[in-house]
Amino acid sequence: MKKAIIIGATSGIGQEVAGILVQQGWRIGIAGRREEVLRSMQQANPQQIEIQHLDVTKENAVLHLTELIDRLGGMDLFFLSSGIGYQNRNLEPEIELNTARTNVEGFIRMVTAAFDYFKKTKNGHIAVISSIAGTKGLGVAPAYSATKRFQNTYIDALAQLARMQHLNICFTDIRPGFVATDLLRNGKYPMLMHADKVAEYIVRALKHKKRVTVIDGRYRLLVFFWRMIPRWLWERLPIKN
Repeated sequence: MKKAIIIGATSGIGQEVAGILVQQGWRIGIAGRREEVLRSMQQANPQQIEIQHLDVTKENAVLHLTELIDRLGGMDLFFLSSGIGYQNRNLEPEIELNTARTNVEGFIRMVTAAFDYFKKTKNGHIAVISSIAGTKGLGVAPAYSATKRFQNTYIDALAQLARMQHLNICFTDIRPGFVATDLLRNGKYPMLMHADKVAEYIVRALKHKKRVTVIDGRYRLLVFFWRMIPRWLWERLPIKN
């Protein structure tokens, strides 16, 4: 039976992916900050789910991840779904710094721990949810778009490092557009997708071990044109969301 660890499984995309993997017969270890949600999910499928309270911004997060892996009996897939993001036109420092703590510091902490684990076991699959926001710097959400670009680049670097070290580690960088989750609880967003449908796309991408996947086709087209916009023009666009 395949085994997956999902960080950020208590809501949104992570929770939906967890549900699909359980239906497909995986044993999963789920982690997040909301213990009551973790317990509820485990009660629904106690034979397939192990749980662990975990906050990626805390130094003990790696220890808690290791405990969860041990209880699960190992892992084949590490899936990082935790992340935060806010619109912050006024550049309130604490919002920017909190975003970096989760999306950069927490991201590094978790992904490097997974890399080290798979380096010891000789193979594995690391998947992360980043965002199409990493394509361009969004003036309404500077820290969010910058941290997502960081995640894209970090996974690129780890993929190269794995090849340099002759490791059989696969990487999947998942880049959704706007998804109706708690992350987008404020504001109106175009082409809004539902988390359950996004999770279906993700599970298919994981099955085929895609290196990078943009969800969905509308956003693939959008990103294609975004990349073609010169900097001088991008800086003058009135992005509102």
